[in-house]
Amino acid sequence: MPDLDPLVPDVPALRSRLDAVGYLADDALVTALLLAVRMRQPILLEGEPGVGKTEAARALAAVLDTPLIRLQCYEGLSSAEALYEWNYPRQLLAIRLAESRGEPLRDADLFTEDYLLPRPLLAAIRHPGPRPAVLLIDEVDRADGEFEAFLLELLADAAVTIPELGTRTAVVPPVTVLTSNRTRDLHDALKRRCLYHWIDYPDTARVAAIIRRRVPESAEWLATRVARGVARLRARQELTKPPGVAEAIDWAGALHTLGLRVLDADAADHTLGAVLKYAEDLQAVRRAGLAELVDAEPGSDA
Repeated sequence: MPDLDPLVPDVPALRSRLDAVGYLADDALVTALLLAVRMRQPILLEGEPGVGKTEAARALAAVLDTPLIRLQCYEGLSSAEALYEWNYPRQLLAIRLAESRGEPLRDADLFTEDYLLPRPLLAAIRHPGPRPAVLLIDEVDRADGEFEAFLLELLADAAVTIPELGTRTAVVPPVTVLTSNRTRDLHDALKRRCLYHWIDYPDTARVAAIIRRRVPESAEWLATRVARGVARLRARQELTKPPGVAEAIDWAGALHTLGLRVLDADAADHTLGAVLKYAEDLQAVRRAGLAELVDAEPGSDA
C-alpha cells in the first residue's frame, strides 16, 4: 500500500496544500481529512447544501494527485447501477458468433471480466494505484436505506460482491468521502464505519476569502459585501433554502460579469436569482426590502 504520509505529514502541511489548490479549510476539517487519509478510514461529511463538502473531496484528490471517482446518489439508486453493468451488446454478439460457428456457449462464458462495465464503486475498487483513488459518494442521504446497507461491505472491507464473479477486494483501497445534506438520518451502521465531520457555514471573512479564490477577478470590496449579504440572507428564518458558499460565489460572479461598481438594492434585485433558488424566497426577500441586505457605499479596487 502506498505511503501517503509525505503528502499529508501534518495538519499545517495539508492545509497549505489544500490552500494551494484553492480550497480554504479550517483546522478541524483539515484534521478530519488528514485522519481519513492516514487511518485509511472512510469519512462522512455532513452540512447544509453549499458549504463545500463536495469541493473538499475534489480538493483532496488534487492534493493527492489521484483520480476523483464520483457516485452521485439519488432516490431509487440501486446497487447494480452504482457497482457495475454487463456489456449486453457485446454478450449478444458473442452469442451470435457462437451460434454461427456451432459452438456451445455457457452462461459462465458470458459473465466474465471481459464483459463487465465498471460503475463508480467498482472502478474505485479496481483502481490500480499506485496512489488510492478518492471515491466520492455524494449526497448519500438521497439514496434509501437498502443502498446504505449495500455500502457497508465497501466501507468496512474495501470490497464489493458481484453475484456472478464473487467478491472483489481493492489492492489499493480508495480514500472514501461520503457527503450528506442531512435530509434524513443515516443508519448507525453506516456512521460507525466512518469518521465524521460537520461542516458549518464559514464566517464572513472566510466566505470573502473563498470568493476571492474562486472568482479571482472580483475586487476585494465586492467579495466582502457579497459575504455580508449572504450572511444577512441566512439570518432570515423564513427562507426555504438559505444560501451557502456556492451561492455566494455565483452571486459575486454575476455582479462582476455585469461590471457593477456598487452592491445596492437595485444591483441585488437584478442578480438575486444567482443567490436564491426558490420563487418563495425571492418574493419574501423582495417584500421585506433589499436595503438592509446590502452595503450601498461605492466599491473600490484599492
